[in-house]
Amino acid sequence: MLEDGQRIFGTDGIRGLANVDLTPDLAMSLARAAGDNISGGTAIVGRDTRRSGEMLSGALQAGFNSMGVDTIDAGVIPVGGVSALISEMGAQVGVMVSASHNPAPDNGIKFFDRRGMKLTDEAEDVIESRVRAGAPWRVPYAEKVGARYEVGNARARYLKVLRTSAKYSFAGMRIAIDAANGAAYKAAPELFEALQADVMVINAEPTGMNINEDCGATVPEALAAVADGRLGLSFDGDADRLIAIDEEGVPANGDVVMAVIATHLKSQGKLKNDLVVSTVMANLGFRQAMARAGIEVVETQVGDRYVLEAMLARKANLGGEQSGHIIQLDRGVTGDGLGTAIRLLEVMAGTGRELRELRAEAMTEFPQVLQNVEVGSRDGLASATSVWDAVRDAESALGENGRVLVRASGTEPLVRVMVEASTEATASDFAGRISEVVVKELA
Repeated sequence: MLEDGQRIFGTDGIRGLANVDLTPDLAMSLARAAGDNISGGTAIVGRDTRRSGEMLSGALQAGFNSMGVDTIDAGVIPVGGVSALISEMGAQVGVMVSASHNPAPDNGIKFFDRRGMKLTDEAEDVIESRVRAGAPWRVPYAEKVGARYEVGNARARYLKVLRTSAKYSFAGMRIAIDAANGAAYKAAPELFEALQADVMVINAEPTGMNINEDCGATVPEALAAVADGRLGLSFDGDADRLIAIDEEGVPANGDVVMAVIATHLKSQGKLKNDLVVSTVMANLGFRQAMARAGIEVVETQVGDRYVLEAMLARKANLGGEQSGHIIQLDRGVTGDGLGTAIRLLEVMAGTGRELRELRAEAMTEFPQVLQNVEVGSRDGLASATSVWDAVRDAESALGENGRVLVRASGTEPLVRVMVEASTEATASDFAGRISEVVVKELA
């Protein structure tokens, strides 16, 4: 339930336990607030496979309709599809109902503007302020009430956009897909089969309650165990992330994938301004590799919309996160795991090389240990002096051969402690020391 003073929007839209934190009433109010200024316009609404998705999608569409906004129900579709269809169908706003990589009982709502981009903090603040103000709402009536439309070919229209972007056929390439029992469970196999790849698929039988369950981008080991020499493509619940698996069964996270793509684009003269945008989570090995390649790294806070803002400001065409969100502004305006996979396969097809070779040449990863520490309140981190003393001690000991990042989660009651070092044992040691202090001060 929404509490006084609690911000509705987090790092990536709104998330919470469906029907408890994220209720149909709240979803309807959000849609009313978002639709307040676009009477007569259209909203695209998509969702992933969660059991609660239809409930929340229905509430959103009712809220839009009550403000005179027509809705197009895109059904189950990757989040990149919602973004692409906004411009494809001339809509004014788009919404994806998904909690991304979170477990099935959670759900979430992500808003997109008329360009298909996630909303800025300022735009979210406007919606939030209107939700808090509550009634009275504008009340269209008669023919001014919005109507709901179903589009049976929404997924096909989105996949056509992706197929058109591909510069090669992938005939003869052996691919394994983990669809996470999520939004890509039909879209990903259909896409790569249409591009003539030899496709094997796992976790493409959603029940409404098995999305992300021991599978998908957050558990790349699930695909690595069965890929059997194929290139692995592991997506999360809404398919905005891609974690690849190389031919030896080793996961390649967003840093590795972006390093491979960035160095290839630069060699082709296609990396705009010779820079990439990444976040504070980017591996030290990624930063060093980009420096060797003559590629500038622009750093942002965690969140792909912050990556996008920096890309627009610096006129970059490639940016992303270690978690697998990658944005390619020459092909789209939001993270799209399927689109990222196409670009990665293009590099392989264009060079005639396997991912294991490309990654070895592109970068060497520093061992990175991430510990999520449950806390009573993440808001106290900034003033937890003993935590920052422990961070400074670790940074001093590691010097140039390591890095420490401690931050509060934007979506959960967690403090994330990340340490990189020349060995995993060293990284684990310092991460453990800092986590102990976090527990003592904030748990």
